[in-house]
Amino acid sequence: MPANFQSDTATQPTQDRKTSRTWEPLHTLLFECNGEGLEGDEMPLSYRGYTGRRRKAALVLTLVWGGTIALHLLSWGTWLVLGLAGLFGLHAIRLILRKPHSHSPASREDRSELPYVSFLVAAKNEEAVIESLVEMLCTIDYPEDRYEVWTIDDNSSDSTPELLDRLAVQYDRLRVLHRDETASGGKSGALNEALKLAEGDIVAVFDADAQVSPDLLWQVLPLFDRADVGAVQVRKAIANATENFWTQGQAVEMILDAYVQEQRVAVGGIGELRGNGQLIRRTALERCGYFNEETITDDLDITLRLHLDRWDIECVTMPTVREEGVTQPVALWHQRSRWAEGGYQRYLDYWRLLFGGRLSLSKRLDLLVFLFVQYLLPTAAVPDLIVSIVRLRLPILSPLTTLTIGASMVWMFLGLRRVHRLAGKHQPLWLILLQSIRGTFYMMHWLVVMASTTARLAVRPKRLKWVKTLHRGATPERRVAL
Repeated sequence: MPANFQSDTATQPTQDRKTSRTWEPLHTLLFECNGEGLEGDEMPLSYRGYTGRRRKAALVLTLVWGGTIALHLLSWGTWLVLGLAGLFGLHAIRLILRKPHSHSPASREDRSELPYVSFLVAAKNEEAVIESLVEMLCTIDYPEDRYEVWTIDDNSSDSTPELLDRLAVQYDRLRVLHRDETASGGKSGALNEALKLAEGDIVAVFDADAQVSPDLLWQVLPLFDRADVGAVQVRKAIANATENFWTQGQAVEMILDAYVQEQRVAVGGIGELRGNGQLIRRTALERCGYFNEETITDDLDITLRLHLDRWDIECVTMPTVREEGVTQPVALWHQRSRWAEGGYQRYLDYWRLLFGGRLSLSKRLDLLVFLFVQYLLPTAAVPDLIVSIVRLRLPILSPLTTLTIGASMVWMFLGLRRVHRLAGKHQPLWLILLQSIRGTFYMMHWLVVMASTTARLAVRPKRLKWVKTLHRGATPERRVAL
């Protein structure tokens, strides 16, 4: 990350927003000098945690496989699994019982203290959707002198550059930044380059296929009134949800994700960013060292950075950002594999900091629970199944797996009911239950994705590149907002 685009305020220690302890900005730990100081445009050394990813992944894979096999051989292995299942069950119930944070839209009468907002959109070969996005953002319901729109053409090979240049003439508040083939850092690099020029107090990051309601900012910005909120993620909704089984599954998946995120935040746990529809406080970004250009999932990486710098992330079910869901299983596999790899990779990168004192106890507990059920349990399912077949017995982890799937279905049911209630719709409980069962069946693909991804990381290095999802542009008939 460029050393010359950290503001003076971001380099100063700040008082913890929850305790009396003073913390150094996270970027002072992530970027180290060579001991002789920086001169001119010299770059700081990258965080040491980014090295040896394959070696660390191999070590974790060995420990998980070895530990799972050992559970089959130990007389008390079953009791340990039952104990872990009980702890996860208590945490799952705790999530259900906690009431999520509430907020009210901002008043439109007093506009003197409104934050300045910079919309950032990284676009690569987005000719099918970029015009509608720009039109939407440039006509959003917010004072014209309090926001700007930046689109970054990242060396597109279609007509995206020409479309953006023409739109910049039409809309005064649109700024276009073109990157050539020499540019690096993928989407993170594109966003960081625009951040050098953007002026917003709040940075709103959207994908090129995003669609939001005109009053989005009025609904979301009040959440930043809390000084410890560093970012807000709005729920992602699938615009073409009715197209086929895969898009229907993604629609319910996003509802499940939003519900779990809201409840995790409510119990003092980890809220996560999802790339599209994320709004971040500028000072929080500065203290975290901006977006990581050495990761394939900028959103999941900055999530941990923000929490490690003692910021909270709010997640809301309403309002939403609509986006296109992928329509074919192969495309879904590639997209989810990238998400799984980036999500898993961040734990390998920041494990030293995660075990330090920069996370609160409640966040650390929540993080460990979901690290286990999202990544380690699917990985352990492979050796568990192999040993169970050899020994002609049930998989020893079956209580944990069954409980995880059951909790996911309950959360999905409650999430669907919450969305329908907030939208003012009445759905019979039997229909919501049917959607939950179908959605749970769809979600089984994550078990295979996670298991294969964690194994692949241990044996094959990943080449960092921006692998974008193809956007076709959702027609009015295909658009739906759940």
